[in-house]
Amino acid sequence: MAGIERSAPVRRRTFGNTVGFALSLFLLVSPAVLVFIWMISLSLKNELDNTSFPPVFIPSPPTFDNFIEVFAKNNFLLYFWNSVLVTGGAVLIGLLVGVPAGYGIARAKAAKTAVLILIARMTPALSYLIPLFLLFQWLGLVGTVTALLITHLVITIPIIVWIMIGYFEGIPQELEDAAYVDGATLWQSFRYIAMPLARPGMVVAAILAFIFSWNNFVFSIVLGGKNSRTLPSAVYNSLTFEQISWGPLAAAALLVTLPVLVLTVVAQRQIVAGLSAGGLKDG
Repeated sequence: MAGIERSAPVRRRTFGNTVGFALSLFLLVSPAVLVFIWMISLSLKNELDNTSFPPVFIPSPPTFDNFIEVFAKNNFLLYFWNSVLVTGGAVLIGLLVGVPAGYGIARAKAAKTAVLILIARMTPALSYLIPLFLLFQWLGLVGTVTALLITHLVITIPIIVWIMIGYFEGIPQELEDAAYVDGATLWQSFRYIAMPLARPGMVVAAILAFIFSWNNFVFSIVLGGKNSRTLPSAVYNSLTFEQISWGPLAAAALLVTLPVLVLTVVAQRQIVAGLSAGGLKDG
């Protein structure tokens, strides 16, 4: 009986913690969810309903004219393909450079280099824009996909390197020392021991780098040309000087957000597993 009586407060605390966590999660997530739902509502209404007061939340009937207008007035498929080339190439090159760099920094215990990587990650993208623009103007690359891909490396490489440093630091050095005793080289130790163990970190790093690169807007507007802009430019092109067309603007924003949303939903298990693995480090 005493054991049952003692367990009751524990159950109450557990229930209270669960309710508190659920309320906190709701307060944090609900603003973003409501904004996203409102954006869907705007994209499915005509301009009369979008500008009416009081606001009309549920479209009756819903219309897809805003999505049709986005594709009619913008070369949306070209922008989408440019985004795939720029973001995909930047993430791929970022992994090829960032994973070995993260491994080298972690094993060399180069704390100062890691701080430099963090500073490069925290520095606003606008800080790189003017020197990169002058460089690409001198090279004749302004308005090309190549210029956008190179600039997006400023986004992807610091993210990947910083995340991989933490994952490689969490891998016990003893595993690689045992491989060296068996005659493995440094490259073999990295290829067959460190990389497989750090695969969850590589997935998380690639996804985060993809999201930040895909959503980048400034580089595309300044360095992109008429035929080389990325998908976020479609949102900008939906704005006019006469008025703001909320329906097409919301439709374009949804189309830009859709690939990132699908990727996050599909890879949510890998993201959780990667973040969980990154939190388990030896003391």
